[in-house]
Amino acid sequence: MTAKDRRPGLGSAFLVAALLASGVPAARAAGGSRDCASPPAAGGSGGSCGPSSADDGHPGSSQRNLRGGELAVCSTQPMTGWFRDGRCATDEQDRGSHTVCAVVDDAFLSFTRDRGNDLVAPREGFPGLRAGDRWCLCAARWEEARIAGKAPRVVVEATNEAAARAADRAALLAAAVP
Repeated sequence: MTAKDRRPGLGSAFLVAALLASGVPAARAAGGSRDCASPPAAGGSGGSCGPSSADDGHPGSSQRNLRGGELAVCSTQPMTGWFRDGRCATDEQDRGSHTVCAVVDDAFLSFTRDRGNDLVAPREGFPGLRAGDRWCLCAARWEEARIAGKAPRVVVEATNEAAARAADRAALLAAAVP
């Protein structure tokens, strides 16, 4: 199957079904079903998933991590986050909930590539990810990977508390980097 053969929404429908089958409440499954953890589109700051131009100030300044503390920076090399500011901050426009700061590994990178989101391939403005890089993942994609046994480790201090709306909080904490 080539990228041209993929139809938008098929992965999302599968993801919601998988989350529902695993016992995730319907509201959590539907709220985090869109997979848009992709790097920015060529020449763009966040592709179709990016913030609106009406955003002013730093939206994540009052957002908290999974332990209730200040949301730490996930990565600036490569630059990550819904707002491309290095943090896993979110807002109402972030339908994918890019809130899990993960240390990606080869198993996860293959897993997400097989679902249509190639985070390894470099493109304009994006170097591609390698095992060991930190990246703000969509919470529902992390949960899907967890169910499949492919979830990467989590940087709890840089993971937004909002991630627990689409991913199991106890599992996120259990996956913490030592």
